[in-house]
Amino acid sequence: MDEKKFYITTAIFYANAQLHLGHAYELILADILARYHRSLGEKTFFLTGSDEHGDKIIRTAQKEGLTPQAFVNLNVSKMKELIATLGISNDSFIRTSDSKVHWPGAQKMWKALEASGDIYKATYKGLYCVGCEAFITEKELVNGLCQHHNTAPEQIEEENYFFRLSKYVPELKRLLESGDFKITPRSKVREMLALLNTDAEAILSDVSLSRPEREIPWGIPVPSDPSQLMYVWCDALSNYISALGYGQEDEKNFNIFWPADVQVIGKDIVRFHALLWPAMLLSAKIPLPRELLVHGFVTSGGKKMSKSVGNVLSADEFIADYGVPALRYYCAREVSPTEDWDLTREKFKEVYNANLANGLGNLVSRTLKMAEQYFGGNIAGDAASVPAVGAHTSAGAGDVTFAGLNIPYIVINDILPRYHKHMLAYEVNKATDVAWELIGYLDQFITDYEPFKLVKTDKEKTEKVLWGLLYGLREVSNMIAPIMPETSVAIDELLKSKNGEHEGEIIFTTKAPEQPLFKRKD
Repeated sequence: MDEKKFYITTAIFYANAQLHLGHAYELILADILARYHRSLGEKTFFLTGSDEHGDKIIRTAQKEGLTPQAFVNLNVSKMKELIATLGISNDSFIRTSDSKVHWPGAQKMWKALEASGDIYKATYKGLYCVGCEAFITEKELVNGLCQHHNTAPEQIEEENYFFRLSKYVPELKRLLESGDFKITPRSKVREMLALLNTDAEAILSDVSLSRPEREIPWGIPVPSDPSQLMYVWCDALSNYISALGYGQEDEKNFNIFWPADVQVIGKDIVRFHALLWPAMLLSAKIPLPRELLVHGFVTSGGKKMSKSVGNVLSADEFIADYGVPALRYYCAREVSPTEDWDLTREKFKEVYNANLANGLGNLVSRTLKMAEQYFGGNIAGDAASVPAVGAHTSAGAGDVTFAGLNIPYIVINDILPRYHKHMLAYEVNKATDVAWELIGYLDQFITDYEPFKLVKTDKEKTEKVLWGLLYGLREVSNMIAPIMPETSVAIDELLKSKNGEHEGEIIFTTKAPEQPLFKRKD
């Protein structure tokens, strides 16, 4: 039987500035999914990278007194530093300025579009927004300004190559309406269909795929016409396949991993990924990605982050104050992947203290201290011997009441099935909720039996209670491994297990932590 594969991508980040908190969220979300699928034994490939060509890069580099290549090199090095700090497990980092890895794939894509008769040369006269790297229409302006960048577009006239996007509108409608091309959340499908069902010039008209080299002397040459350079979208979007070797002599990875299982993007670039990208793939006769997962924006105090307002928050700030695991936890549990989310320093601190310092950290500390103090850190037992949880109802399991059932039973029959269901649906926040639900059960278990008192009267039963707690903690560690890998490793170093001589017996060897996993913040 062939090994199952999983290919996940983020958008490639524009190399004209440092990455912000929204980029960090996208990286963390994709990393959690990649780590989870690796844990299932799937052959996983996780791609991220940088988009390095375009007018904005040239203009910003000139302001900095640098060549475009030197400018993007500087920003890419900062990107990679943040990626390493966040513990992102990407298998590849694609750079669109890489003439050996990326350019052959982008140029092969161009030739495929050309072979389908979908590229032609024409004169463009109209509006161009440097910030969007896009040609726009009067209808898209608000008070004469780009609604995304609040700047006036430039009037340009030039001869470019165009892609026949209009040719693929009927098929795009069919794919979106049928769900053959899946976009999560479904509201984005409706949004794209609404665009396709209007006569908006910007949607139904063909798309410029090149700019004259004399206008933007920084990019990939059009294969048959070096006087033109590939415009951002044919260049940038093809990274998802060029990174797999598309266009190279060896296309093994492309043949193994494409189509992508999920492409994680921000909602500001849905149009290009939901309409232009699939149209290009249809033209090139390449399968479409299986799903787009569209995440929302981060705000601060209910307002868009702005230097002038003074509410700009960086990933570095939270990492410095609370550590990487805390930031990854917040992004995993407190953010719905498909909705906008708000973050303040006060809210982060509140969540950290309640769920990490007083929650997981406190549970690990007191459980392992009891195991070491009462039993020298060595506890053997099996699931059948663990006493039941007290009268406690699962908030996530409908009408099922677990009074009379023990921790291993609850984990196997309720917790893990729901955890996996949510992870496979990319509902990382709900999966993390389930992990913390188990933490709640373990806290309740301590409240029910008070092992710190029970040990004085019934040491044998105390051992069974602690065995149940250690079993539960081991499962918590496994569940948070994709979410907070650093914390999972720390727990695993304190809590080791092996199978005993008897069937179903597990022997736990523990040691108490020398310091809390998460120190409370005052």
